[in-house]
Amino acid sequence: MESAPRFLCDVMLARLARYLRAAGLDTTLAIESATDAEILREAIDEGRWLLTADRKITEHKAAKGRVIQLPFGSLDLQAAVLSGQFDIDWLSHAFTRCLMDNTPLQPATPEHALRVPEDARQPKRELLVCSACNRVYWRGSHYKRMRKKLESWQENPAAMATIELL
Repeated sequence: MESAPRFLCDVMLARLARYLRAAGLDTTLAIESATDAEILREAIDEGRWLLTADRKITEHKAAKGRVIQLPFGSLDLQAAVLSGQFDIDWLSHAFTRCLMDNTPLQPATPEHALRVPEDARQPKRELLVCSACNRVYWRGSHYKRMRKKLESWQENPAAMATIELL
């Protein structure tokens, strides 16, 4: 996945950032108090595409070729725009990053397993942990809902590509 795009989302796209991380894409979230100039500088310094719903940030000279303005609100529409812009594989690296802080996940230890509901501790169900925040991940209902959304984006790229922005 070396050629996969890296993203920085502004705070208005925090939900999208979680889904990009769920897809295994390296996606950071801008600090809420950061100025537009600071956010742009961060994207440039880290070699990331800045995703924003803010029209004003696109007016900055440094934004050219680095910023993608997305519609605010519709997660499906935002994903459609990104799928049209990049060749995103929504599933092949799914659930390999922490949804909260973007850290790559590692296999959980038996000690981590004690922190999850008993039905999630079944031997054939993989548990993962974030080494940064120590959050434990398992394939429960939240995983299933997010996976279903990623599958819909993966399975319908032609339908998504036909969505036009006004």
